[in-house]
Amino acid sequence: MLSYVIVGSGYRAEYFGRIAAAYPTLFRAKYLCRSEEKAAHLTRATGVDATTSPEECLAFEPDFAVISVDRSHTADVAEEWVRRGVPVLAETPVASTWEQIARIEELARRGAKIVCCEQYHRQPILAAGLAEIAAGTIGEPSSMYISLVHDYHAPSLIRRALRLERGDTYTVTGCVRNSPVARTDSRIGAFYDGALADAERTTALIQFSSGKTAVYDFATVQYRSYIRSRHITVRGTRGEWTDTMVTYLDENNQPRRKMLTGEIPERYRCLDSQLLRDRRRNWTAELAPDTVQDEFAIAAMLLDMGDYVRGGEPPYPLWEALDDARFWLELQKLNG
Repeated sequence: MLSYVIVGSGYRAEYFGRIAAAYPTLFRAKYLCRSEEKAAHLTRATGVDATTSPEECLAFEPDFAVISVDRSHTADVAEEWVRRGVPVLAETPVASTWEQIARIEELARRGAKIVCCEQYHRQPILAAGLAEIAAGTIGEPSSMYISLVHDYHAPSLIRRALRLERGDTYTVTGCVRNSPVARTDSRIGAFYDGALADAERTTALIQFSSGKTAVYDFATVQYRSYIRSRHITVRGTRGEWTDTMVTYLDENNQPRRKMLTGEIPERYRCLDSQLLRDRRRNWTAELAPDTVQDEFAIAAMLLDMGDYVRGGEPPYPLWEALDDARFWLELQKLNG
């Protein structure tokens, strides 16, 4: 059984508590909060014990610490815990400034175990599409359009979809603009008043040294909206992946089409649930990543952290996480 401390008390921190409560034979967890009030709230919300004492958390003897604080402080808190001798699984992004990127790199060079919890490529429906690309179903991928996730999440999917190498460099050009859209849904509930609000949308062309290209096009309203959808298209020499559908030429050069089913790999079947099976059973052509898939992906990352702290490979290479952060910083330059 894996033990971990969850440092933080926000919306994302609750994911890690819910996962521990859902799989009690796999994980045990404890929250570290800044106030007794937040500690009590988290215990009520997730069923996981919470404390305000770092010493109590160290006495818990965690295999690693999950850092789920405001992203501007993630690198600082991660450094605190690796200096205590505890491996770290940090929420995205692992660093928010160029200085923090350099500091995390230096800690890693000195042997610190730091992993970023980048999970989107582990969501079953997205993993299925990436698996088709890896298998060569659409031939060699050359370009893609991604209007699916924001900022630092995007390069992780772009890297895998276009089969990019570590040495591939890139340039980013584009613009940021605001346009009004009616609000329809949010973390706190739905809206029915039809009120308009400005939505900031970033559109960027990423050109790689390999000659491959990606168009990033996203506004955060897309995460929760009934009138703004999310999409991904990856084009290859023999087909393309669009949302939940792959179209391609078979060995006889006959056009084929198949819907992605998102099978759960054998290693992670212990994390499968009725909710996730219901999602897979009812998938349509529309791409709709959701909390159920997200929690499965994070749980898979937690499971793999066990191998990492015992000397195995990291569940997400740190160089990728730092490149994700660099890409996000490049996007910010488009905003002037």
